[in-house]
Amino acid sequence: MKRKIITLAGDLASGKGTVSALLSKELQYEIYKNGDYVRKLAKEKGLSITSYNEYLKDHPEIDREIENSAAKYAENHDKLIVDARLGWYAIPDSFKVYMKVDIDTAVQRAFGDNNRKDTESFETKEEHKADIIRRFKLENERFFQLYGVRKDDMSNYDLVVDTTKLTPEQVKDIIKNEYEKWLENE
Repeated sequence: MKRKIITLAGDLASGKGTVSALLSKELQYEIYKNGDYVRKLAKEKGLSITSYNEYLKDHPEIDREIENSAAKYAENHDKLIVDARLGWYAIPDSFKVYMKVDIDTAVQRAFGDNNRKDTESFETKEEHKADIIRRFKLENERFFQLYGVRKDDMSNYDLVVDTTKLTPEQVKDIIKNEYEKWLENE
């Protein structure tokens, strides 16, 4: 059974937050973001987002709580966009999207994003690039250990979009069009 839920996973700085906001506005869907919750927890502990990912390796109960929060929220909500690394896993009856981006483009986006400064503060783009690569690896290892899944296995998704050379509007349009086709093919 398909639900009116779009789950957005993807590479770091692939544009999930921007695209989820555009989709929300156009479709009149609510947004649920796991990342906001994780950043809040990291900030409360006084940790960078990458250090918090390392902390989660030793605290799987917190990781499970974070990942289960999207599934619990979706139980009582429809017309929902879930921006979460494992949203596709937590809500298997959703339209599952993975957003890819070239690492250098990701660094450019992340380094200039003032909303990340509380939990991602770097002097140079090279430092930020190394951190993005490290964080991606940490997440993959942790998710495989805890859940037995790989977020970078593209067969998990209904749609994979490379956002490197696309505007957020173009990405939104691609996702919306494919989502509507997916809904029609019950």
